[in-house]
Amino acid sequence: MKQKRGDPRAQFPDSRVVAEVGRKRVEIVVTPGQKKERIDKFLAAQLENASRAKIQRYIDDSSVLVNDEPVRASYKILPGDRIVVLIPTSAPVDKAIPEDIPLTIVFEDDHLIIVNKPAGMVTHPGHGNWTGTLANALLFHCNRLSGLNDPFVRPGIVHRLDKDTSGLLVAAKDDVTHASLARQFFEHTVDREYWAIVWGRLSTKRGLIEADLGRSKSDRKKFAVVEEGKFAATEYEVLEEYKYLSLVRLKLHTGRTHQIRVHLSHIGHPVFGDPTYHGRRINYGEPTPRMRQEVTHLLKIMERQALHAKTLGFIHPATKAHLHFDSELPADFQSVLESVR
Repeated sequence: MKQKRGDPRAQFPDSRVVAEVGRKRVEIVVTPGQKKERIDKFLAAQLENASRAKIQRYIDDSSVLVNDEPVRASYKILPGDRIVVLIPTSAPVDKAIPEDIPLTIVFEDDHLIIVNKPAGMVTHPGHGNWTGTLANALLFHCNRLSGLNDPFVRPGIVHRLDKDTSGLLVAAKDDVTHASLARQFFEHTVDREYWAIVWGRLSTKRGLIEADLGRSKSDRKKFAVVEEGKFAATEYEVLEEYKYLSLVRLKLHTGRTHQIRVHLSHIGHPVFGDPTYHGRRINYGEPTPRMRQEVTHLLKIMERQALHAKTLGFIHPATKAHLHFDSELPADFQSVLESVR
């Protein structure tokens, strides 16, 4: 049986997954060749649909044991350690519940709220992520959110970002605001700019990628360039070039799922670090031992796709003022850039 990426049994044959009432018990025995590493980082890489923040919550709840003892997130694993993780399980929610999750708020008034979503946070509850989402955090923070788009599971959510894409996102507090913002997104009058680190050097400094997108025939969880798919267009501009990576600015002319990631992979320049669309393997030139060493180091820094929704601009539905917001690149993104410059 082929193991999925993230399944601890693929790397740790002594690991076990046991279903219990209300939670799943995962046991991992650290192999002799495993290097010392923080347990939160180690488990985030080994457990499916687990971020370091989620692992740290398990640790805070004493749901992570090493050799039958609770540990801190800073604990360094050792060969032979027997790790037990008790993961809460739940059925699909009928209604998102408020959760006290920190938010980075860029702007807020009586009509809308703009947040800088961190990588690792899902926008709204869905398959495999029924709690801990941005929608749960917004419900805790706001007294009211719009109910125009599935008010029980996606209150206030006008648009979304992929789980491991960071950046600016707007949510609506009332239905009138929501409808106006949704119309602006539909008509592509919203100013959105993404920055990405991609593999290789593009043949032109500016360009427009036009390729129809649809579900991949080989893997329904992925998207691909397909015949008779939905039209999609992505504009790019190269900002900086390095030995084997480039920093690019991107604008969406359409808003398809995974559009930027699929389009860049399609033209041979996957987003660096993207585990789904070939961004975690060397995609440029002839790899040398030094290059392999450098890339390994960079991928340890960038544990997700290097894609950030940097700017967001639109007409305020109530005041009619044009709002424009810019955000700083997150720490992992900046660290990769500092290393390659």
